[in-house]
Amino acid sequence: MKTFLEPLTPDEEKIYIEKMRLGDKKAKDILIERNLRLVAHVVKKYYDENRENQDLISIGIVGLIKAVNTYNPDKGNRLVTYAAKCIENELLMMLRAEKKRSKDVSLNEPIGTDKEGNTISLIDVVENDEMDTLEQIEKAENISLVQKYVAQSLNEREKEIIVWRYGLDGKKPMTQKKVGEKLGISRSYVSRIEKRALEKLKKALDNSYRM
Repeated sequence: MKTFLEPLTPDEEKIYIEKMRLGDKKAKDILIERNLRLVAHVVKKYYDENRENQDLISIGIVGLIKAVNTYNPDKGNRLVTYAAKCIENELLMMLRAEKKRSKDVSLNEPIGTDKEGNTISLIDVVENDEMDTLEQIEKAENISLVQKYVAQSLNEREKEIIVWRYGLDGKKPMTQKKVGEKLGISRSYVSRIEKRALEKLKKALDNSYRM
């Protein structure tokens, strides 16, 4: 577990702020280092098991650095008070941007169309115990087709992520977080690769049904 340095006392904070204003870079570094515990405290409320928490810490540190760079003691607030607001603002901006560009893909997202022009989504290749024989045959054909284009259209990393995410090898589908842990990459990176791979599959399936 990471151990943070003790926060500065109000008097110490004033001393280092004054030194920083006089151009002392080391004083600036100390102000940042001694407030890292504040970053961890603010970030804690945004922890999410589906998000890489180290990413939140990194964004929080960006907010802290901005706070130290723009802090004006003449306004009366302590640096720690101002920094807490800057850290939270940075996190909120990141979360809003993440939500806006979210690339998480639902099983219901279309990935192609069949011969009759009906939309096919990945839910069509997920097992359903209530299917009748005809539906099972159609499902098997869809799985075979998807697996074909997974092999033909995707690079190795994309193949791994799609197979693990949607259980195309007969195994239980995995969350983006679990896939990321398996590959040693962040959940957000898994999401980006997954979205790109699904776009490739959608294009390949659309082209195949037009032939």
